[in-house]
Amino acid sequence: MDTVGRHVISELWECDAKKLDDADYIEKVFVEAALEAGAEVREVAFHKFAPQGVSGVVIISESHLTIHSFPEHRYASIDVYTCGTRIDPNIAAEYIAKALDAKVTEKVEVPRGVGPVHVPERKVSTMI
Repeated sequence: MDTVGRHVISELWECDAKKLDDADYIEKVFVEAALEAGAEVREVAFHKFAPQGVSGVVIISESHLTIHSFPEHRYASIDVYTCGTRIDPNIAAEYIAKALDAKVTEKVEVPRGVGPVHVPERKVSTMI
């Protein structure tokens, strides 16, 4: 069976804490990231937590982009899942990391729909 999808899981460290706590900014970045990758945005939902943090999802025709931010740790966990081969989820993940000023990223890409999951070795990049 051909790959049904590509799932990028990314850990973003040493991000801008103010950006991580700004739901409107994160929503804008996620929509822009989806569009930058060539995806078709369907629905958007983001929630600002008290006292801090944001969780959200952008539903795209090709699947989704999600975030959970932890400003107090300057950390965000994101994932970008795209079905098919037309959209490269790495484009969106890299756009998000740059927009949140992540200094360190850890990223893995997992092929979906091909049988047992074999998680490849993670890639760490430092953006200092």
